[in-house]
Amino acid sequence: MAIANSVNAETLDSPVPAGERSDAGPLRAAARNMVALVEGSTPHLTSETRDQLRYRLRVVALIFFAAFLAFLIRAFWLYTPTELFGPAKAWITLTHIAVTTAMGLAAWKLCNRCQLSLTLLRVAELIVFGAPAILFLMIDNYFLRHAASLPNGGAYVPNILGSWLMLIYTYALFIPNTWRRAVAVLGAMGIAPVAGSLFVYFTTPAFRDLLQQPEFAGYFTEQVLKMSFAVIGATVGVNAIGTLRQQAFQAKQLGQYRLKKLIGSGGMGEVYLAEHQMMKRPAAIKIIRPEKAGDPRILARFEREVRLTAKLSHWNSIDIYDYGNTADGTFYYVMEYLPGHNVGELVDMYGPLPAGRVVYLMDQVCKALAEAHGIGLVHRDLKPANIFCAYRGGEFDVAKLLDFGLAKPVMQATDASLTQEGAVTGSPMFLSPEQATGEREADVRSDIYSLGAVIHYLLTGQPPFNYSQPVKLLIAHASEAATPPSDLAPGIPDALDEIVLRCLEKDPEDRFQDIQELRQALLSIDLDDPWSPDRAEAWWSCNGCPERKRMAAELLEAAAV
Repeated sequence: MAIANSVNAETLDSPVPAGERSDAGPLRAAARNMVALVEGSTPHLTSETRDQLRYRLRVVALIFFAAFLAFLIRAFWLYTPTELFGPAKAWITLTHIAVTTAMGLAAWKLCNRCQLSLTLLRVAELIVFGAPAILFLMIDNYFLRHAASLPNGGAYVPNILGSWLMLIYTYALFIPNTWRRAVAVLGAMGIAPVAGSLFVYFTTPAFRDLLQQPEFAGYFTEQVLKMSFAVIGATVGVNAIGTLRQQAFQAKQLGQYRLKKLIGSGGMGEVYLAEHQMMKRPAAIKIIRPEKAGDPRILARFEREVRLTAKLSHWNSIDIYDYGNTADGTFYYVMEYLPGHNVGELVDMYGPLPAGRVVYLMDQVCKALAEAHGIGLVHRDLKPANIFCAYRGGEFDVAKLLDFGLAKPVMQATDASLTQEGAVTGSPMFLSPEQATGEREADVRSDIYSLGAVIHYLLTGQPPFNYSQPVKLLIAHASEAATPPSDLAPGIPDALDEIVLRCLEKDPEDRFQDIQELRQALLSIDLDDPWSPDRAEAWWSCNGCPERKRMAAELLEAAAV
């Protein structure tokens, strides 16, 4: 996983001349304070919160299972099978058994070892709270109709709100939520008993006559008031618990860094917006996922990523500020934050890049790789998400090479255990044939192949092989000839076409043999429309997205708290 930061952007067909840059100043201000996330990461619901939701749903399911089972045993103890399965109670008894079973199955499926998606957890939430609600509605309906059938001398209206209050406050106490979502769910629970009573009122004349008696005249207003205040109180509680959780999160510290906001997660770790307590400098902190902490291989790979990346000092490589671990075994390292987009996002939002801009960015990537290769490191996971187009040092379109998590010393055999035997390392759309087949060790020429695949994508908007199945991609890299970029996007210089196809040769001996050779070939291209720092600034100045600006303002405010 890599940090990706997003600068304001709005679709533009072509760059604007350097003279038309009136909003460059505000753009720079926004760019300095932006932090977002690369593709493949998701800020929607963190793994920590998902685990918490899964655990709490399991606890609720177990509690409900025990409660419904106890009441079921009580029912069979007090009543005969004829009474329980007679015309009046048969559906209630069967539903009671079904709900008890559903709670037991839900508790079993929500086990600690289960990794469930947010969608599945929401389905589990619906079952855990929806199934009891259906049973409660059936029981309410039975008791209200039963009360209406009694002679006037024994007339009464049963209190049906107790079970609903239990359901409402259990939900508020256990389920982590925003107050807006809590209002919707709790409101539905509050409306359900009132709606059920109204249904009986309009379908049962005897019940309607019962409520005409003076002592029961305020039945519905009492129900509405009680459930309204219950929902309001529970929602306030949800908000209070959420605020406490947020404050507790903000109080977390790793060394000298205070965690301000979770900005995403990926396969190996999570990334937080943080601030150094003394220098008040914003940074990005990557920590290992809690569920990964028990795997020594993952920990070793995580530490290796830090050590290898920290060795790199080139301007076009991500900077590592700090590294450490906490008393509870949490590993972390601190990186610079990068305003801008990864190059994959640029293509997604604006389409293929002009040849001049591709050469401009790849020249910088080649320089970063030259340093890495010079100290014996092969990246092995070059892809658009790991090449960042950033605003740094007052300049736009500064290429930054990210995520050396799969990097490996060229001649070092001691790290072989860090990747599983037979495993494919890298991203299927951009990996080299030798990585796809595993027949030979990846070397610097593997990075050259992957970089050629990235260039192909930037020029055409398509990877060299556009299959959706990973297996087909692996086979294609090993055996199929790549389509020349110019066949997909006319106007690409012939020399650049030839460079890409040479990078994508199946045999490493037929590719460029080192990254400097590739860089020199790129620089030797006679471009009709070369890119420059001034053009980069003009492009960014004329591509401003309000949503990106809003994100920048929010993150700047978070860093200032």
